[in-house]
Amino acid sequence: MIKAYGKSDVGLVREMNQDYYYISDDQNEVKLYILADGMGGYKGGEIASKLAVTSARNYIENNFKETPKDKDSLIQLIGSSVEYANMVVYEKSKEDPELEGMGTTLEICLAYNNKAYIAHIGDSRIYRIRKEFMRKITKDHSYVQKLVEDGTITKEEAAVHPKKNMLMKALGCNAFVEPDVTIKGFLKGDTLIICSDGLTNMVTQDEIYNIATSKFEYAPSDLIEKANKNGGYDNITVIIIRNI
Repeated sequence: MIKAYGKSDVGLVREMNQDYYYISDDQNEVKLYILADGMGGYKGGEIASKLAVTSARNYIENNFKETPKDKDSLIQLIGSSVEYANMVVYEKSKEDPELEGMGTTLEICLAYNNKAYIAHIGDSRIYRIRKEFMRKITKDHSYVQKLVEDGTITKEEAAVHPKKNMLMKALGCNAFVEPDVTIKGFLKGDTLIICSDGLTNMVTQDEIYNIATSKFEYAPSDLIEKANKNGGYDNITVIIIRNI
């Protein structure tokens, strides 16, 4: 059985919440969890994130029944849902001059048969906790991540780099998009955390682990509280999913 909880908060600095998320109902056959962190001027980010989440969700839920349940077909399904969401957001940005250049991160997790089918674009993150070990299972599509990979700066320098919010890849900014799609084991006892950078910029990985493993159902609220206590400079969204 899979249980999931989620929460989103505007934080202490921003005027509007440009994050958006979706958690499928416990009774739903499609166990789907989606998070987006939007960006763009006047209402752009707010519109981009909601459109992306809703479009991807509708695409997956409308096509899940007819999709063969092998690994390749399910990966293809979530990959196609990202392409569809990208098209919807991109078209919308072209319709209205005030929305020009809007975009969003997007994290999709489809849980099926002890596996997590994941699509990722941007710098929101997914972590997996297994036994006493937590690891990040997505790679930030950010400028500083590239600098770290190139050996130009250290991970510690990346955490305080002035351009750490600069994305190399986002959804809805171009006609075509290439998300990272992957399959991870999601076994009994495993926990997945999906979050926007409003959490990870404010709360350390150790703190996230400690809070997520103490009171599971209160973790989203407690993590948001911690991020706000540490400054709350951005919108904060957290989804926590456990295979019980």
